[in-house]
Amino acid sequence: MSSENVQTKWGQFISLVIVFFFWGFVGSANDILIPVFKKVFTLSQVQSQLVAWAFYVAYFVGAIIFFLISLKSDVLQKFGYKKTLAAGLIVSAIGSFLFIPAATMESFPFFLTALFTVGLGFSIQQIVANPLAIKMGSPATGAHRLTLAGGVNSFGTTIGAILLGIALFGMGDNKKTALSLEDIKLPFIILGVAFILVAVFMLFSKIEDPEKQEEAKIEHGHKNFSILDYPQLYLGMLAIFIYVGTEVTIISNLPALLKTREFGSILEGAIPPFIALYWGSLMIGRWNGGVNVFNTSNLINTVLKFIVPALAFGVIIGANIFAGHDVSTFYIYPIWILIFIAVSFVGGKNAGKTLMLFGLSGLLMMFFGLVCPDKDIAKFFFISGGLFASIMWPSIFDLAIAGLGKNTGKASSFLIMMILGGGVIPLIQGSICDFDITNSGGIMGITWTHFSYIVPLIGFGYLAFYGFYCPKILKKQGVYHIQSEGGGH
Repeated sequence: MSSENVQTKWGQFISLVIVFFFWGFVGSANDILIPVFKKVFTLSQVQSQLVAWAFYVAYFVGAIIFFLISLKSDVLQKFGYKKTLAAGLIVSAIGSFLFIPAATMESFPFFLTALFTVGLGFSIQQIVANPLAIKMGSPATGAHRLTLAGGVNSFGTTIGAILLGIALFGMGDNKKTALSLEDIKLPFIILGVAFILVAVFMLFSKIEDPEKQEEAKIEHGHKNFSILDYPQLYLGMLAIFIYVGTEVTIISNLPALLKTREFGSILEGAIPPFIALYWGSLMIGRWNGGVNVFNTSNLINTVLKFIVPALAFGVIIGANIFAGHDVSTFYIYPIWILIFIAVSFVGGKNAGKTLMLFGLSGLLMMFFGLVCPDKDIAKFFFISGGLFASIMWPSIFDLAIAGLGKNTGKASSFLIMMILGGGVIPLIQGSICDFDITNSGGIMGITWTHFSYIVPLIGFGYLAFYGFYCPKILKKQGVYHIQSEGGGH
């Protein structure tokens, strides 16, 4: 049977996406912790971004360790995908439990150590889970499977923001005004136990290792694996760095933006709904892209492209209402969702074209957010960056590993290293925000915190370029399925 006709292994795939949920849950927790730590420990904006730095630099360190080990022994072939995945979950469990002494000692460096340890486990999980999701069926639908898994990831981020917001601030009329680090303990104890339970579940699951593959032949290539032989890989590494950094920096610095007088002086306790809407925007986009995994008629596929985003938006609104948040201002947001749906139809099932169009769309959203005089509208332009970033991870990942064959594991570790962008780019934007401390006059009529969103604007610009240029590289190598059937995220 041709690899193009291989059916998705749904039983195994469903087991795998549980891990994606936990990545999302913890990712949104960081965005709640940033304004909390900023206030409790009296941090500047750039110092508060060390939360993101500690978490995402762990991906870089973990991936380097994984790659160095793989030079002597192929970890995935020796121990298997399942055992390696379980090991990563146990490391993350240890990191979760470290939040207990960190809260007791009220130590910001200890919290950063705990976050680093959680991220270290995630780096192992990411190296295994992303290529495994792509390989659980036809290569033509690999990006769509990763999109669907990303939708579960985003569901975790949406729910995580709301649940941790309730744990820290309460809900309804019982919301707290005073913040306590003690309140952080219980959520992370539960999370640590959950990591252990999922690790055990993984060990006994029916997930199978993918078939071994041979490396694609590259004319004039080196005898040993070299990044320089694969321009889709090294340009993709930069794309992952910028993509993750762009996705994270938009939301990591959003609390500081909303707290400015310019944007309504919104306090920490009222931030979780906006964080949930941002991560929910990624969920909307990924659920929409996940529709392509299913073998449906064109009519049903088109109808689902409207119904699924509406359902996802309903989940966001419903979860916030459950938490006692006022979301009346969110009802204008479907305008941005309809724009997203329109762009997704134009991109179709072409990964490169879709990545290019969504990169350009994200660039425009950041631009309009910078110049829009109505700040109640401007904030939704920035939040909509989540919609247009939602397609990017699987598209970049699938493009970057195309044609790598048996070196997919090594390439994956290099790509996971580039998640470091999630720790570096928010620091850059945070440092621009801090100009408001010494230069209260701002720049071009807006605050420096507002102007700092020039950073994700530039990021979206490069991602549009990669979506345009990478398919041309692959065509020269004789790799075609990405260009004709690759999916948007």
